[in-house]
Amino acid sequence: MKQTLWFDKPYYSLDAYLKSTIGYKCYKIALNAHMTCPNRDGSLDTRGCIFCSKGGSGDFAVSFSRGNDIKAQLDRGVALFSEKKVGEHFIAYFQAYTNTYAPLPYLEQIYRAALNTPNVVGISIATRPDCLPGEVLQLLSSLKREYPEKFIWVELGLQTIHEKTAAYIRRGYPLSVYEKACKELSAIGIPYITHIILGLPGETGEMLFETISFLNRQKPFGVKLQLLHVLRGTDLAADFENHSFCALSQEEYLELLIQCLEKLSPEIVIHRLTGDGPKEDLIAPTWSLNKRNVLNTLHATMRRLDSFQGKQYPG
Repeated sequence: MKQTLWFDKPYYSLDAYLKSTIGYKCYKIALNAHMTCPNRDGSLDTRGCIFCSKGGSGDFAVSFSRGNDIKAQLDRGVALFSEKKVGEHFIAYFQAYTNTYAPLPYLEQIYRAALNTPNVVGISIATRPDCLPGEVLQLLSSLKREYPEKFIWVELGLQTIHEKTAAYIRRGYPLSVYEKACKELSAIGIPYITHIILGLPGETGEMLFETISFLNRQKPFGVKLQLLHVLRGTDLAADFENHSFCALSQEEYLELLIQCLEKLSPEIVIHRLTGDGPKEDLIAPTWSLNKRNVLNTLHATMRRLDSFQGKQYPG
């Protein structure tokens, strides 16, 4: 087991990966580059995914101006960590909406602006698997060669492998599109991170574990295990208020999360274990606002159960 390299956590955290590979802690600065999404601009739909907020899942992201110098935006992002000692090394995280869904010259401009910033060690690009055309892949491949000292990651929103759930949340693409994107990113040496959601309406624990088994076969660089948030102004909120489903309790969530971690390959880096919802928009579950308590309870429970990532992983 690699637990000795996990810095006393029972799972392979992003923090542990960064400390063991580049030698120091880094903080992500979330950026809003003012893009849109095919689920919003009418290409697929105009309503967005059923759970997606008006901020395009980037409610805490710093607004990114259309210029070459992003230092001011990064400084604003650093200020959000005012109560912490954040150091001098950052990941520029293009978070809001779909961050490969824009004209190629603009994408090149903003990616280069981030990569050219001295204290940025790499960029992470959140996008949809159906928004990675050949010219974008070629751009990412070129940037990887030009900036060998910095990393480029792509975050893919999968949420679930189950087509019935995918249709309900209005994901807008079949699983085969995700698989194709993974193969193409792997072919050019770009690590990818897969985002899945725990607590989706209609999904059982067994369905969730099937998604985890699928990820083990795909072998992504990282995974985000996101708690489902019900946010005001979303169609998911209307279903919740109509009592179509119930939000997970903290105990239910942690039980599912621990089982997911135990079934997940210990080689996959954990980039997220819960999630943040803006307090003014969050309808449920309100317990998630105390993120520190959630993580502390998770760690204490896993220690008590002698639980760790990969405990139930085959082999």
